Amino acid sequence: MQKKRAVAHVVDQRLCSERRACRYLGLHRSTYRYSTQQPLPKQIRALLAQEGWQVSRKQVQRIRRKEGLKVRPKPKRIPRQGHSTGLPTHATHRNHVWTWDFIFDRTDKGSTLKMLTMLDEYTRQCVAIRVERQIRSDQVLATLWQAMTTYGIPEHIRSDNGTEFIAQKIQQWLQENQIKTLYIDPGSPWQNGYIESFHSRFRDECLNREWLLNLQ
Repeated sequence: MQKKRAVAHVVDQRLCSERRACRYLGLHRSTYRYSTQQPLPKQIRALLAQEGWQVSRKQVQRIRRKEGLKVRPKPKRIPRQGHSTGLPTHATHRNHVWTWDFIFDRTDKGSTLKMLTMLDEYTRQCVAIRVERQIRSDQVLATLWQAMTTYGIPEHIRSDNGTEFIAQKIQQWLQENQIKTLYIDPGSPWQNGYIESFHSRFRDECLNREWLLNLQ
């Protein structure tokens, strides 16, 4: 530390160059230029805990921001994406491409209603609507199977990368039944325009007009 201060003093006084001052004092330039990093919030919390203080990570970050210190941003979560097995742009016949997605609403008391909708992109016919509080992957498959027994088996099924649609159980079931998957790009709902259009009309002509008291 003293050598670094001496080099800094010599350089500030313009007595010689940084390189020459480091050589005279036997100090590597990389050592001279190294700046001590501020301890991370996790390290600060550990030090405070050793002294008997109980603070949360957010409290430490709030104080660091107040003091003008850098706070490491939370790492962005990389969303998992499904694997598309075929790429037809438009459906050309019945049961060529189905599409499915979720739409949400609330009851009069504020409870959430989650609705799974399925649509044939060629006929624009809604082949299924399932309403639950929460919908698991096995319920998604049960709804799809029921729709298939009535309307036939689709060649492809289009969806976003929601966890219910990219679950391993869903992928395996579709593969066993030779149904190819089409996943739209993240944040690109216009690539699933048929179901988005249906949801818009479903909300305007039904959900916004009806007073839903409970799940039934």
